Amino acid sequence: MAITSSAKKAIRSSARKRVYNLRRKNDLYKTTKAFTQAIAAKDTKKAETLLPAAYKAIDKAHKTGFIKANTAARKKSRLAAALKPVSA
Repeated sequence: MAITSSAKKAIRSSARKRVYNLRRKNDLYKTTKAFTQAIAAKDTKKAETLLPAAYKAIDKAHKTGFIKANTAARKKSRLAAALKPVSA
């Protein structure tokens, strides 16, 4: 248990950050999973509409520091590469 006031404040702020990080993580996971399911079902129209949502989730996760810049770029690149053979 925290004793000093600064340690107590650190616990409160880390609890807040945990909520935000879980939100970003869940959003990132759900959008990319929906996109990959659309790709697996060969549903091009749905995948094309889900791609911007997945990009948005990845960009927000990067902006808030949940994932690093190269990780975000890699995820976006792989999503676009997965869409390419299905749409062609």
